[in-house]
Amino acid sequence: MSAAPYFPPRGDWQRVEAIEAGFDPQRLAGAVAFARASETDWPRELVTPDGQLWYAASMGEVPPTSLPLGPIEDRDAPSGVVLRGGMLAASWGDIERPQVTFSVAKSYLAVLAGVAAGRGLLPDLDARVGARVRDGGFDSAQNAPITWRHLLQQTSEWSGTLFDRPDSVDHNRSVGLSGGEAPKGDRRAMRAPGTHWEYNDVRVNRLSLSLLRLFGEALPGVLRGEVMDPVGASATWRWEAYRNAVVDVDGRAIASVPGGSHWGGGIFVSTLDHARFGLMVARDGTWNGRRILPASWVRAMTTPCPLNCGYGFMWWLNDGGVQFPSAPHDAYFAMGAGTHVVAVLPSQDIVLVARWIRKTAVEGLVGRVLAALR
Repeated sequence: MSAAPYFPPRGDWQRVEAIEAGFDPQRLAGAVAFARASETDWPRELVTPDGQLWYAASMGEVPPTSLPLGPIEDRDAPSGVVLRGGMLAASWGDIERPQVTFSVAKSYLAVLAGVAAGRGLLPDLDARVGARVRDGGFDSAQNAPITWRHLLQQTSEWSGTLFDRPDSVDHNRSVGLSGGEAPKGDRRAMRAPGTHWEYNDVRVNRLSLSLLRLFGEALPGVLRGEVMDPVGASATWRWEAYRNAVVDVDGRAIASVPGGSHWGGGIFVSTLDHARFGLMVARDGTWNGRRILPASWVRAMTTPCPLNCGYGFMWWLNDGGVQFPSAPHDAYFAMGAGTHVVAVLPSQDIVLVARWIRKTAVEGLVGRVLAALR
């Protein structure tokens, strides 16, 4: 392997034999075979015959909450890549087709918050969002104390309805290390911002809208110009908004994009473009000599939230092996339902992307990739 960091040029990616990348070829092939055989049990058609989003309905939502607000596409077969030293050591499935990626989009939002910090638009994460975002969303007594850190760590307790979805739709939602106090969607008493962790897609969409207000321009354009084009991503990815998410920004009508695909929309991106995004983060927010994120931002994104040691700024963490015992404790993950994962293993210089794998198989895949190291 090259001693100098490798960055794939646009439209190309250096493939390397497994043994040259430091893997046992047979064991790495076994890891790929395991990924192929561990396809998600989700249906290929992500909209039910009666027009509901399969994912929303599977969590107990009913119309109108379970109906799509944005576009959705049927899923594909599993795909993925294993990078070592930035070079492509293994791949499977269609790695060039852009596909819906659900909550991996949250990690893209966290990167855009870093871009805002780098531009000087977000100098203090502990400042109240309402001091800069004056659209009525932070005027209430409940929402006024909310800070940018609260939104990024999912501890904001923002209360309200955004794009026809009330925050209560995700009250008591059980994700990761959290356990709901009651069935998902049962309204509960609100707590003070910063005192309760809850995985809540309405609040993530409120973060996205707040970043739009901060930039004063559409987030897909910011992502393209500041992140995806610099890392050499293809022109095939897109970030779709809800049909009812157009807002006024200084007299201009701009669509606010969601931080996932719970109700349709979100980021549609190829496995290879995910890999470029993950490699940029793995390289501390740099790409071939260009700094994309502030020097301290990746460390901030991967610092555990005090209320959830397995979560940072929209990235899942593995401190103490809380997510995946077989993975290194310094590993971190962008993850979305389905399951989609962009795994960064810094100590091993590995970036792993897997799409449409059973959630219970992620641990086995990571463990097999690591066991293939020589």
